[in-house]
Amino acid sequence: MNSTHKPRVGLALGSGSARGWGHLGVIRALEREGIKPDLVCGTSIGALVGAAYASGELDNFEKWLLGLSFTDVLSFMDVRLNGGVIKGERLMDFFRRSFIDRPIENLSLPFAAVATELHTGAEVWLREGSTIDAVRASIALPALFTPVIRDDRLLVDGALVNPVPVSLARAMGADIVIAVDLGSDLLGRRLRDVSEPDMPIAEISEWRRKLQQNFNAFFPENSDDEPSFPSMLDVVANSINIMQVRISRSRMAGDPPDVIVSPRLAHLGLLDFHRSKEAIEEGERAVQTALPSLKSLFRIVR
Repeated sequence: MNSTHKPRVGLALGSGSARGWGHLGVIRALEREGIKPDLVCGTSIGALVGAAYASGELDNFEKWLLGLSFTDVLSFMDVRLNGGVIKGERLMDFFRRSFIDRPIENLSLPFAAVATELHTGAEVWLREGSTIDAVRASIALPALFTPVIRDDRLLVDGALVNPVPVSLARAMGADIVIAVDLGSDLLGRRLRDVSEPDMPIAEISEWRRKLQQNFNAFFPENSDDEPSFPSMLDVVANSINIMQVRISRSRMAGDPPDVIVSPRLAHLGLLDFHRSKEAIEEGERAVQTALPSLKSLFRIVR
């Protein structure tokens, strides 16, 4: 690499639902090591955290996360039966009230989000317009969040096509790409019922009423003479995990990042958003694990 050229560092934040709070720990740990990305992009939950970082709102965002209870998570669930279990408007309205929604092109750091066009399967890079609207499209996980209409296209979660957006970071001009893969330890683990996180019984009941009941409306309960199966929500969540892990491995094999940071967060369920503290701490630990590779890389390029 030309010694007169300061390499541009790109941070590619992957999908992973509630595991995505680990991205905050990764960012904090990188900055403590003196590694500050010149651009950031993300898919799904990675787009949400990346947007907070690129807009200079990460401190406020982290403060909100650390105070988030499961009751708060439930309050964002505007349940419906068509298109997805959760509309997502309550959550986006909250972000509009609590954080400044600047155009992507006016953010402090170059930023982009990945979405998927539902009708064609095309990968869509969202690099201009409302930051919150771009994030809402990127997190529209099928069967959970309703799709988003943007520029006459029906958009869903970008993780269907690019779970860890290394290629987007390269396209944005990154010479060095640090990828955060939240799915490295998912496969091979035993299915657990994501509809029953660690919380009071009353809150479990509310959780079931607002989520699982919607699946049960279409899929009847097991009869006594049938084997016991995981909940419908658990099957959907783990199926999506398998798909995303396989896609991300394939894409990163073809377009490898320079360093992969892999927080081990498979124990978190699909909607364990209230468990941010442990996710953030694991993100920090993952950077320490990757530190030899990071130091070697930056020693070479500097």
